[in-house]
Amino acid sequence: MSAVLQEGPKPGMQGGVEVTRAVAGQESLLTPAALAFLAGLHRRFDGERQARLSARAARQAAFDAGALPDFRADTAAIRAGAWTVAPIPAALQDRRVEITGPVDPKMVINALNSGANCYMADFEDSTSPTWANVLEGQHALRKAVAGSLDWMAPDGSKHYTLKPAAERAVLIVRPRGWHLDEKHVLVDGARMSASPISASIFDLGLFCFHNAVALAAQDRGPYFYLPKLQSMEEAALWDAVLGDIEDTLGLAHGQLKATVLIETLPAAFEMDEILHALKDRIVGLNCGRWDYIFSYIKTFRRHRDRVLPERAQVGMTQPFLKAYSELLIRTCHRRGAHAMGGMAAQIPISGDAGANDAALARVRADKLREVTAGHDGTWVAHPALIPLAREIFDARMPEAHQRHVLREDVQVSRDDLIRPSLGTITRAGFENNVEVCVRYLAAWLDGNGCVPIHWLMEDAATAEIARSQLWQWLHFGDGGGEPLHLDDGTPVDFALLERALIGLPSKFSDRLRMPGSSRINEAIGMLDRLTHADVLVDFLTLPAYERLD
Repeated sequence: MSAVLQEGPKPGMQGGVEVTRAVAGQESLLTPAALAFLAGLHRRFDGERQARLSARAARQAAFDAGALPDFRADTAAIRAGAWTVAPIPAALQDRRVEITGPVDPKMVINALNSGANCYMADFEDSTSPTWANVLEGQHALRKAVAGSLDWMAPDGSKHYTLKPAAERAVLIVRPRGWHLDEKHVLVDGARMSASPISASIFDLGLFCFHNAVALAAQDRGPYFYLPKLQSMEEAALWDAVLGDIEDTLGLAHGQLKATVLIETLPAAFEMDEILHALKDRIVGLNCGRWDYIFSYIKTFRRHRDRVLPERAQVGMTQPFLKAYSELLIRTCHRRGAHAMGGMAAQIPISGDAGANDAALARVRADKLREVTAGHDGTWVAHPALIPLAREIFDARMPEAHQRHVLREDVQVSRDDLIRPSLGTITRAGFENNVEVCVRYLAAWLDGNGCVPIHWLMEDAATAEIARSQLWQWLHFGDGGGEPLHLDDGTPVDFALLERALIGLPSKFSDRLRMPGSSRINEAIGMLDRLTHADVLVDFLTLPAYERLD
């Protein structure tokens, strides 16, 4: 339970909306007017959201049956057309370094004060969506917009305050994806028949209700990152929601601006179409590389000829990832939008200068690759990486962006985007996937969605790579088929998984200090069930969310 928001009395039904859990202070956020605003969005748009989710399932069934993703024939005119997106606001012209992280007050202050150009405040992959966390994040962002956010360490040793507005990073908020519900807010009906509100609409709608007018007055948006889209129709749904919010709150058309994360394989074939669907409000696309790798695995979960090697071998120089990132640059710059690079997940390695230097060298090479390819900015997970990323982008990108780099040399085919990677599965790689899944899931169940493991900042996307790889590797040998093998010849089977799970305690010498240490056994049980399931669960966070308060 958050130190800021403690358990409070449960509110009753208001205007057809039932809030099923309460923390003290939530009444200042969930006012009758705010709940009515959210309920209106739900009633107008949840039917289309459900249709889009059904379309996802149908498309995945086709992939499972052997179909391959491809560019759409029915939208060829959009790809061929000479159109551009609306002008980009001044506050988002220079995005060379963006920091991402969860929405707890300390993180919000540190990120806004970090020296990055932008801070992506993340309700999605780096936040465990307990009711307390979600509302604490909304409180923190509301105070940050007002300039009044501060935070005191629990022991009173340090007091965190915001820098002056001109010195802060530009705030960009990422709501949860279309596939997620907010189970604590039910609309229209008794408990068993009411519909939970979309977590996307809850996160973005509540933030807009309390902050959009103030941010518009400051020429600061509001601005958003939209996650996990799979099609232009899903982008069109967001466009309709954003337009409805503008109308309801009395904002100008196009006031709300969005960057879309291209982090699913189907979306890579519809980048032009996604930009077109949001053309009055979109300012760029982002290479969400970790979720993209996860989506590649999930899309081809039944395709033995497209199995990826272990995660450490799947870098951005792999042909299918290089093709995706360069196509994104070409597409964005042709349409006047930013092409944002991906995450550096490394965190400083204390006590080992050699290992730290090697890690920073990898970050340097990755950021140099991005700016040389034509990206307009990049992501980091830790403030210590901001100077390094800025140095590299400043040296190669002296202007605010490089949208003039059109990359007309880039020609990417369907086969380029789905070409399998070469590599192996090592015992260490298999066991690392098991460890990351268990440690991250335990922390997430305990309310922590951003976890340092082996000097990498892991979030839900990286845990999803590990989890989906384990399922895919194991199931090709399940039921009598020929199993995959480690590079030493060992079959990848459930006996190997069992040995890895049994061996985990020996890796957890710091168990009492680990995030989520009390949930380790629960996490082991969940991973065991998820990997044995006949069908790969779409998202780890769906069954795990059922266990959150």
